[in-house]
Amino acid sequence: PDLVPDPYYIQASTYVQRASMYSLRCAAEENCLASSAYRADVRDYDTRVLLRFPQRVKNQGTSDFLPSRPRYSWEWHSCHQHYHSMDEFSHYDLLEAGSHRRVAEGHKASFCLEDTSCDYGYYRRYACTAHTQKGLSPGCYDTYNADIDCQWIDITDVKPGNYILKVSVNPSYLVPESDYSNNVVRCDIRYTGHHAYASGCTISPSFSVITESHYSCLIGLEITKE
Repeated sequence: PDLVPDPYYIQASTYVQRASMYSLRCAAEENCLASSAYRADVRDYDTRVLLRFPQRVKNQGTSDFLPSRPRYSWEWHSCHQHYHSMDEFSHYDLLEAGSHRRVAEGHKASFCLEDTSCDYGYYRRYACTAHTQKGLSPGCYDTYNADIDCQWIDITDVKPGNYILKVSVNPSYLVPESDYSNNVVRCDIRYTGHHAYASGCTISPSFSVITESHYSCLIGLEITKE
């Protein structure tokens, strides 16, 4: 498989939402909020500020993208009434535009891997039914709308300014892919304190795709060469 997130899909529908802790109780159970949301003095009527955005991921490889864990080890979340087959299908970072220092983060556990839609000539083979998860076929897309739980970064503690939104799919490389260099989208974000404007979203090479084993091989090549 080869997962590629759609940068234009993210850019077209990024927005800020304010939501009460009461409405976020399920997401809080899945650790989808900033650490300040878990203080003892936080009440149901307190408000969180969420940077919401959609995500559409295509499998442009030649084989299926399947969950990283076998069915018997999936985790049941009673509040959302569904299983998670991966601890983290996507990871979201908000970085300062100048220093690239991370100021906030979020994640999306894999809930319903399926062929939401497919390119012409390809056909849907996987569907999420009866709390099951299947996979993502070559030539097909898995789509997450911006209004679902955890499809956000909690920016309650973030000051207005210019930032970079970094969206990474299969961030820990738990599922083997033919190409990891196209797994990251970066967008410029201007946050006014009330609204957020996304621009310049593009596929950005990941700089951490060389694993320790790959590095050892490179060292070995250098030794052999000498």
